[in-house]
Order: sequence, then structure tokens, then C-alpha cells
Amino acid sequence: MALRFAVLGAVRVWRDEVEVEPGPPLRRTLLALLLARAGAPVPLADIVDALWAQDPPARAANMVHRHVGELRRLLEPELPARAEGSWLVRGADGYRLKVADGSVDLLRFRELVSAARDLCGSGQPERAVEVFAEALALWHGPAAGCPAQAPAHPVFAGLDLEYAATVREAVDTGLGCGAAGQVLPVLSDCAARYPFDEGLQARLVLALAAAGRRAEAREVYRSTAARLADELGVEPGAELRAARRQLTADAALGGETTRTVRESGAVREETGAVRETSAGEAGRTGVLAPAQLPAALPVFAGRRAELDQLLALIDSNGTGRGGSGNGGSEVRAAATVVISAIGGTAGVGKTTLAVHLAHQVADRFPDGQLYVNLRGFDPAAPPLPPQEALRGFLDALGAPPQRIPAGLDAQAALYRSLLADRRVLVLLDNARDAGQVRHLLPASPGCLVVVTSRNRLTALTTTHGAHPLTLDVLTPAEARASLALRLGAERVAAEPAAVDEIVELTARLPLALAVVAARAASYPGFPLAALAAQLRDAHGGLAAFRDPEAAVDVQAVLSWSYDTLGPDAARLFRLLALHPGPDVTVPAAAALAGLSVARTRALLTELTGAHLLLEHTPGRHSSHDLLRAYAGGLVVADESEAERGAAVRRMLDHYLHTAHAAALLFDPPPSVVTPVATAEPSALPQRFGDDAAALDWLRAERTVLLGVIQQAVDGGFDTHVWQLVWAVERFHERFGHLHDNLVLQRTALEAAQRLGDASALGHAHHGLGRTTLMLRLFEESEDHLRSSHLMFEKCGDALGRAESRLSTCYLLTRQGRLAEALAEVAPALDVFRTAGHRKGQAYVLVSLAWGEASLGDCRSALTHAHQALALFQELDFPIAEGHTWDTLGHVHRQLGEHRRAVVCVQRAVVLFREVGDLYHEACATDRLGDAHHAAGDHEIALDNWRTALRGLADVDPVWAAEIRVKIGELAR
Repeated sequence: MALRFAVLGAVRVWRDEVEVEPGPPLRRTLLALLLARAGAPVPLADIVDALWAQDPPARAANMVHRHVGELRRLLEPELPARAEGSWLVRGADGYRLKVADGSVDLLRFRELVSAARDLCGSGQPERAVEVFAEALALWHGPAAGCPAQAPAHPVFAGLDLEYAATVREAVDTGLGCGAAGQVLPVLSDCAARYPFDEGLQARLVLALAAAGRRAEAREVYRSTAARLADELGVEPGAELRAARRQLTADAALGGETTRTVRESGAVREETGAVRETSAGEAGRTGVLAPAQLPAALPVFAGRRAELDQLLALIDSNGTGRGGSGNGGSEVRAAATVVISAIGGTAGVGKTTLAVHLAHQVADRFPDGQLYVNLRGFDPAAPPLPPQEALRGFLDALGAPPQRIPAGLDAQAALYRSLLADRRVLVLLDNARDAGQVRHLLPASPGCLVVVTSRNRLTALTTTHGAHPLTLDVLTPAEARASLALRLGAERVAAEPAAVDEIVELTARLPLALAVVAARAASYPGFPLAALAAQLRDAHGGLAAFRDPEAAVDVQAVLSWSYDTLGPDAARLFRLLALHPGPDVTVPAAAALAGLSVARTRALLTELTGAHLLLEHTPGRHSSHDLLRAYAGGLVVADESEAERGAAVRRMLDHYLHTAHAAALLFDPPPSVVTPVATAEPSALPQRFGDDAAALDWLRAERTVLLGVIQQAVDGGFDTHVWQLVWAVERFHERFGHLHDNLVLQRTALEAAQRLGDASALGHAHHGLGRTTLMLRLFEESEDHLRSSHLMFEKCGDALGRAESRLSTCYLLTRQGRLAEALAEVAPALDVFRTAGHRKGQAYVLVSLAWGEASLGDCRSALTHAHQALALFQELDFPIAEGHTWDTLGHVHRQLGEHRRAVVCVQRAVVLFREVGDLYHEACATDRLGDAHHAAGDHEIALDNWRTALRGLADVDPVWAAEIRVKIGELAR
């Protein structure tokens, strides 16, 4: 029996040349995964991930086995029940589909691509293009046309990226030999699939021009530039601009050509002299260059050969160097992005070398330096997800949160677009693997990327041209020089034998040498021979972090330093292992230890002096992951379970009560959660003088709070979980972290369900209802808001019921169910009046005003809106005042008073911008465009709509689509 398969498009199976149905969606997904691995074993965990993503059923493994059995019977119908098939076989930890040569379109595709490359290598590019075209013709849409989550799985996404890369290679070959027309249809299709891939769009411009279709080529450039401007807010990158220059070069007369410029958010073409901008000029106005490198190192010894190698590598690629043609005034872009993957064992000085190198060359990168600790080997926290690292970089590069998309690939595309034509140094520290790094690599030739990792990142070398550098321990001379820098040359020279012994006992490991030197510096009167004897007597083992080729006992070195600490500092060092990181403030550390802030600050200084902790910014302390692992072992060994539990509880209380205090100042809702119990004094919750201080704390602690919430989940502190999520809900809403907020709200609901507490369920359902409403998941939102009302009713929380009615009113209004919205919110007014809750009353009044105006009762709407405005102004609540001005603009538009509407909505936009509410600023800007359009100011309306579109494109695609329609209609 012969079997044939297709996975490059829909998943299909032929048995003896008769096509058979692969089965239901999950079974097709399983078959697609096995085919995509092309005969290699697929672990069971990968199968479960492909079929159910992050939400596998309880009996996922059994379900996989059943689907495998059904696939076997499909492929070999004569197979007895429960028999092991000859095609689909079980391996050690998963399954493998044995495939014959030529039986899978993916394998045939790769064979043809390999043949095309061989033809290129043998000087037959025209024939190579023909073979490339034959290979690409095997694709019939996105790989593995399976349902739901499957196409987003890395295996299938990787196949689609392989296709796009092959299209680029085929086009480049065709352009080089004048045969690009053979792959032009495939290129057009691929460019349509990836509208933000500037490399594909640039090739399409060149291929169309080569085929004599210059008008179409110009239109591709124009439409791509407009798309980048309107939807990402960026200019075309270097590759696309180069294609444009080549397109227009033949038509240039007297140095004149056509260039694309942006004006008031629109893209237009204008004729004039070409001016080459310096690298990084475009798109940086109003945004400070990021400067995220850790502080320069006070002591750096040795590594001369490694530094010279890295500097020579940078110089040879031209990264960041100025040209010499006009006195150095011109900028010469590098031919490639330089990635230096610095590997080596823990404590060998990878980060030290990378930071030192970065500071040496930072002046070559005037557009800034980006730094992130990827926590690849942190014993107390999981590796930093690429999405979180990208989010930090995008924030640093000035991308408004509302424009940052949710998907990893889309975030990476925006990141690379923002770096186009910029010269930026990117330091990716402590990477776990290449997968954690791949999306953080710029595409701009003027950027430098330095990656450090304990692992050999072979994939970066093979697929991205990285230049690996593996660090060994210091040479004996470098180790002695390191001690001399820290202790003074005279002291080291006075006891050469003792110094040699210290060098030998530390195995020349930089971290160990730094710890020993810190001890020696603390006791300047101690002979070095005595310190060497103490080190010799130390014992223990930290096997997980030992280099098998280095005869150094790291735990011996660390314990030798740790044993010199006072008892309180030693205890604090142990307890800091319980903090989720990535860094800790003095008050949070004090809460962990149950000590005063003043005493804790002194202990942190002692730990910093002993090189067991680093104060990387004032008031925020972090430590090497090796030290965290060491502390983690100590806290389990030396602190009882009860003591550890008490420390974690104090820390969680600290963050809960501090976040609660910040929430009350930042943007308190009508129904305020009271934190569980009173925080004991040793939890030391912080207090804030005003909402600005509260906002600063929330911004600084956002990443830490995500870790704290997960720690509360892991520890079973369910009340802390849902109340912490409640405390940060409005902050995440206002600054556009909607997708993060969705994850948190689902976590809060799960915690509330475990508690079975009606009040907790009411708030959790309400928070999830608000978040899904903002993400336009209207059906789910209504379910949660109705459940919230029922739970608040069950526990007798009248304000909670009123607040859930308010949110339900917003939902119904967004759906156009205006009469239902008014009926829903009206009873809430009496509740808030009875409770004396003026802010709640004002919220109801402004909601009534919007609905009444929409239904034609504008006089009543004006009355209610002005009543709300007076209340909000008395309460000094600018964000709600912004909503009210927005509503007044809506009322005046309904009355036909368009100039007054413009004035009102302009005031709303200004207020939203002042408080940083980017989401509602974008919404109000759209309505400001409507008001200007109604008043006859069409050009201003167009500018407003384009601005709103950039703010809403990724957060609310439906709203964004509506704006695009208005822009298109006005343009026509």
C-alpha cells in the first residue's frame, strides 16, 4: 500500500492514490505535526501543546493515544485493534510517522530547494530560479491548514517562515540573473500574506520594476509606506527605501527624484532634491534615546584578548562606525548585524565582559543602548518570556502601549521597524536558549547585539551568523591582576605564595575571586596567608553550577564569604531567595526579614560590600543567579518551614497593602476591596503622598508584581491573588496592558472559585467582565458581568451591584442596546445616593447622558452631563472629567452643534493625555474626528482619525476597521 501526504496548505492524505479524510480537527492537527517533523520523533508534550496550547484537558495523554490509534487505522485499515502500526510508531517519549522518500510535499519542497542552491553554486542561476519556482508551487496556503491554535504553534509557524525565506532567496536569485518574473506571482502572494514584512515588499517593488510594471511598483511602495505610517506609526526602513531609490534612479533628472514624506499623519509624494538622512534620524523625534546599560564597572581586569577579538569583530563589520569620506561626517552602515554570543560557566564573568564592552563602544550607538536580563538560569524565577522583554524594549523606544500588539511576531515586527535606520546596541544577558533571543534581534545593519548565556547558542551561529565566544577562567596573571586592583598592588606583591594559593583555590573563577577579595578588603590587617587558609578549610558543593572542567568548589567560596556575615545579614541573604525578583526594594526586603527599613538598609549595604548583592539602581537590589541558587539552598536548610512561610506571608502582605494604597490614589472604583486582614506592622506597607507617587511605584514594580501574583498562586494564597489583581486592574487598563490584564483576571477568577467566596467571585467576575469588554469579547463580558451582579447580590454588596450595573451599561451601549443600557444603570443612581457615594452618582449621570442623547433626549442628557461634570470637578477626578467632556461632545453632535462638540471633545482628549489614559485618548480622538468632519473640517478630521487608528489598531481591531472605512470614504 502506498501513502502520500500534504502539509503545505490543507492537511491531506492519499492511500493508493485515493484521497481519504484525515478526520476531525484535533486528529488533523496531530497528523500535521507528525508530518511537519518529517519523520522525526515528536514528544508527547509537544503534541499536547499543539492540540490544546495552554489549556490541555486532564486526560490529554489518553486522548492523544486514542487519536494515534485512529490515525493508525486510517493509514492501515487492515490493522487489528490496538496493534502497533508500521507507519505510525511509538518512540521513547512520543510518536514518529515513518515516511517514504517523495511521499510528503514538505520533503519534496526541501529537496528542490537544496537542488536550486546547488545550481546557484555551480553558476546556473536561471535554472535555479526554475527549480525554486517548482518548489514554491507546492505551497497552497499557510502550512497545516488546521483549526484554532495549531497555525500559531512554533512548528507550523516555522514552516511558514521557511516558505517566506525561500521566496526571498528565489527572488534575489532571479533579480541577479534577470529571471525574477518566474517567481513574481509567488512573491506577490507572499507579500500579501506578510504586509508588514518590508523585505518582501522591497523585493516586490524591484521585481515589478524589473518586469516593466513600474506604476505597480510605485503603488506597492506607496501603499506599504502608508500602511506602516497608519498602522505602526513608522517610516519605511532602509531596505524598502533602497528599493524606492533604485526604482526612481533611472528617472532622476538633474539630481531631482521623487521622495515620500509624511505630513500630518498622511503619506504623500513630492518632487525635490534627494537628501540622505543620517542613520537613525527618522522616527526619533520627541523620544529620548534609551540608556539601559548597567552601571560601568569599578574593577575590570584581564580579558584583553577577548576584548580585542570582540572589538575587531565590531570594526570589521563596520557596526556603528562613521565613514571617512567627508571627514567622518557620513555614516557607513554595517553589512550585517553582529551578534556575539558570549558563553561560559556560571561566575566566569560573561556579564562583566559584556557590560565592559558595551560601555567601551556605547558612543558608536547614539540612538541608545537596550539591556535586559533574560533570567535564563535564575533559580527562583522562570526565564523572562520574549514578549515581556520586547514590551520593555518597545516602551524604551517610545512605542505607545496602546499600539503594542499582543502577538509575539507582531511585537517583533514593530520592534524591528522602530530600529530601522537606528544605531542601537542591544545587550541580551543570561539567555536560556536561542528561542528566547530570536525575536529580540534587530534587522537593522547599524545595530550591535551582544548575547550572554551559559549554553552554547549554536542556533544563533547557524541561522543568524552569530560569532560565538566561550569564556574560560582567567589566566593566573589575570587572576593576580584582579586581586591587585581590588586589594592594592603592594599587598598582593607582599605575599606572592598566598596569592598563588588563593588563585589556585578559586580556580581563577572571577566571581569567586571577587568574593574572596571583598573579604580581604574588609580586613586590611589580615595576612593573605590566613585568608587562604580559611578558604582552604571551606567545604561544600554546588554541583548544579560547577564547571566539570574547573576544579573549583563554588559553594566553598560562597560559604567562606557568607560565613563572615553578621547573623542578621546572613538571615536576610537567605530570605531574599524567597523573593520572586528580578530585584527588590528596601521596604520589600524589610518585610521579608520582619525588620525596620533603617536596619534592613544597613544589612543590604553589608551584603553589597561582601559582593553577595548588587545595588544596580538606587534602592533596588539584585544578585547573580548563582548566588540566588546558593541562598535558596541555605534558606531551605537553615530556616524552618514555618519561618519561610511567615516571611513569604509578610512579603505578600507588603505588596498587597502597598498596591491597595496605590490603587486608592490612582483610580479607585466605586466598590473598593478591603485587603484581607490588617497587615502586621512588620509587613511595612508603603504609603504615598499623591497619585503621582502611587503611579511611579506601580510602574517600577509592575514586573515584580507579576512574579508576586504567580508566587501567591503557587503558594495557595488565593485571597492575595484576587485582591492583588484587583489593585493593579485600573493601572493595566489605563496604560494599555490589556492582554496582560486578561491573563491576570482569569487567574483571579480561578483563585476566587477555589475560595468559593461570593465577594471574591463578584469582584473577579467584574474585573474579567471589564477586561473582556475592552477587548470586544462582548458575549463573554456579559456572562461575567451578570455573574458579578449575582455574586454581589448574594453577599449583600450594594455598591458592588451598582458598579456591575454601570459596567453592564457600558457593555450594552457599546453593542448599541441603548434602551437596555438605560434600564440597567438607572437603579444604580439610588444606590449611590443612599450610600453618599458622589463619584458613583456622577458615573451614573454621565452614563445616562450618553444613552439619552443617543436616543434623542438631548435636553435631559445635557442636564445629567453637566451635573456629572460638576461632581467630578469637585472631586478633582480628571480622568472621569474627560469621560464627561467626551459625553458632552456626543450630546452636542446629536443636537447638530458641531463646533461646540469639537470644543468639548478636544477638552476630553487633553485630559486623557494628561493622565496617560492612552486607550480612551484614542477613542476620544476618533470622536473628535467625527465632530470635525460634521463641522466641515475634513482635513483635520482625517488627521484625527489616523491618530486614533494608530492607537486602536492592535487593541481594538474592529474599531480600527471602522476608522479605516471612514478614512477611505473621505479619501474617495
